[in-house]
Amino acid sequence: MQREVEAFLEMLAAERGARPNTLAAYRADLAHFTCFAATRGAGIAAADAALLGRYLGELAARGLSARTAARRLSCLRQFHRFLIAEGRRADDPTRHLDSPRLPGRLPKFLAESEVEALLAAAACRLGYSGLVAKAALEILYASGLRVSELLSLTRSAFTNGSPVLLVRGKGAKERMVPLSSAACAATTALLAARPAGAGRFLFTGRDPRRAMTRQGFAALLKQVAVAAGIDAARVSPHVLRHSFASHMLARGADLRSLQALLGHADIATTEIYTHVLAERLSRLLAEHHPLARA
Repeated sequence: MQREVEAFLEMLAAERGARPNTLAAYRADLAHFTCFAATRGAGIAAADAALLGRYLGELAARGLSARTAARRLSCLRQFHRFLIAEGRRADDPTRHLDSPRLPGRLPKFLAESEVEALLAAAACRLGYSGLVAKAALEILYASGLRVSELLSLTRSAFTNGSPVLLVRGKGAKERMVPLSSAACAATTALLAARPAGAGRFLFTGRDPRRAMTRQGFAALLKQVAVAAGIDAARVSPHVLRHSFASHMLARGADLRSLQALLGHADIATTEIYTHVLAERLSRLLAEHHPLARA
């Protein structure tokens, strides 16, 4: 891999707090374009707009989704802007390239009754894993945390039964997240039962000194979903995040407050949940407009 790519990845890690999974995705995308450019006698740092255009055309011809193509173009844009900022290149060949048009896609979320069933199933789970499941689900649904934020929580983030968590999110940005009384109680119970030798993480893995992995938590969540009588394929940490946001809006929360709770840098990201507002307004119209009953 060329030194420019390594420098770019180091910048993402040091200045933007990019996580290992994010860095791996950027590395893979840049490696893919590097191979494409090399077969045409060009280096990644010297690619011009024509070569980048041909690359996007080949992605489309191979049947890659518009979302994948858009992600790779975003990666290349950030890479070339980095080269300009570092004085390694004078122009941005991605400036006039159009992003692939993405299909509209509404976030998937569970009904409130389904979330209640998940929480009840977690509470019925025996042993330490039951305490983990209960605390994790209560925190996720009370706060809308990303799974990476949940699993990186330390014991110090929750002290003396505090109803507020200090969360480090994307870009190493910190935010205060309130907790429900049920989440506080479940977390207190988990801390009281921690095994001897447990490390600093709130949710530990097989090795109690390390944080639980995404895979380990996903497997636990699927087991709880099955016990709750919900199709496990419909349940994931991100679906719970979407459920939190959708249910908050449905019950009257405003977008700015929701943006702060979710840790979105741009409110446009939060606006994907406005479909819930549209549905709520439609119900209000159907229930209360005098002509709707005619």
